[in-house]
Amino acid sequence: MPSRRRALLILVLLMLLSLLSLALALSAGTLSIAPTEILAALTGQETATRAIIIDLRLPRALAGFACGGLLALAGALMQVLLRNPLADPYVLGISGGAGVGALLAMLLGLSGGLLSGSAFIGALAAMLLVFGLARGDGSWTQTRLLLTGVVVAAGCGAVIALLLSIAPEQQLHGMLFWLMGDLSQSNAAAPVLILLALTLIAVLPFARELNLLTRGVDQAQALGVAVNRLRRLIYLVASLATAGAVTTAGSIGFVGLIVPHLVRLSIGNNMGSDHRLLLPATVLAGGSLLVLADTLARTLIAPTQLPVGVLTALIGVPVFLFLLGRGRA
Repeated sequence: MPSRRRALLILVLLMLLSLLSLALALSAGTLSIAPTEILAALTGQETATRAIIIDLRLPRALAGFACGGLLALAGALMQVLLRNPLADPYVLGISGGAGVGALLAMLLGLSGGLLSGSAFIGALAAMLLVFGLARGDGSWTQTRLLLTGVVVAAGCGAVIALLLSIAPEQQLHGMLFWLMGDLSQSNAAAPVLILLALTLIAVLPFARELNLLTRGVDQAQALGVAVNRLRRLIYLVASLATAGAVTTAGSIGFVGLIVPHLVRLSIGNNMGSDHRLLLPATVLAGGSLLVLADTLARTLIAPTQLPVGVLTALIGVPVFLFLLGRGRA
């Protein structure tokens, strides 16, 4: 099968996987709901389970899909920006900044929109700090940006440990649960869905430039790419995508690291480096993965809910080791 046809087929399959994962999220739970009842509720008919579907499961599933898509998109962009296949959305300390903001809000007794706002402010502060320090004399390299991000992330980790050590015992469980990833409080999916759409729209017109940048800075500049402007765009979009996902769902690892690699592996070597297909395919795969992981997290030992970040790590570690072994072979 030609590479382009295979890539388009995989894109269609990922769309179907996204719909199936959302349908499974709506039907599975402590109370199983039949597909006919789900369809009736979504079309506006009054059913006994309509409140469960519309008010509880649908917002959570859509928020999970958007967060997974944002993390996967940010991971693909960070791997281009740093030209490092091990780069992920949290490598520049943005997750740590969001964690500091969220935990401070919890210590102050804030919740809901104020908690999300504090996490987002913390993420933006970390982003500006990393970018400002990395620029230094007005220019920066991938290595300088990466090292600055690692240092800022370590500093945020120290602050988080300090906040956890002084937190009252009654607040400690909620703080730890948030740090491990939690979609149970995601009652409004519209903001993060809009952010996902805007970030994808912002980067897709630069897909050709991203393709050239993966071949090297010198070659991209020789072919007319404004590399510095493109780097700033990638960093800004990846940072905002990570901040939005972490603000909504807490710290969820491995999605941004493994999903781009799996998509490239599925599409093939020729089309896998074409960001016109890679970016939307990565969004669909990342969203589906997080929705399925969250569904498993709330049904595995129901009614007890597990942190979704724990399950993504349990899935991500063996997949990453497989990819690593395959690359060595």
